[in-house]
Amino acid sequence: MPRADFYLIDKPIYREDPLLLVCKLAQHAWSAQQPTLILVRDFAQAEALDAALWAFDEDAFIPHQICGDDDDASTAVLIVPPGEHTPDRPLVINLRDTVPPGHFERVLEVVAADPGARDGSRERWRAYQQKGFALDKHDM
Repeated sequence: MPRADFYLIDKPIYREDPLLLVCKLAQHAWSAQQPTLILVRDFAQAEALDAALWAFDEDAFIPHQICGDDDDASTAVLIVPPGEHTPDRPLVINLRDTVPPGHFERVLEVVAADPGARDGSRERWRAYQQKGFALDKHDM
């Protein structure tokens, strides 16, 4: 059964830098050898996440890149701006306002601290529920 986990940003460290949570989720995925897509809102967020993945932990290396190169298929963590199409992967980290297309085993929804952003997450929760996903919520 596919699974959707919602990570609700609440702690001050993640409120100040929401991409830090995304980096930690990507690091966990890499450690578990899960090929991962990170669906970002726009190219500026893709570039910010790319820089954050290099800088967030000096002892960690997470093989990643923004999609669009010939070696996309062999890159463990692929950052995907809107308009780019990539093959499905087992794990998706979703930063967008919509349910991701495609087939995957698990999706991690990162939900901003802003109450307005949480309304969209409720809609996505219901959409996953209708598709038969197992659901869980984590306060971060």
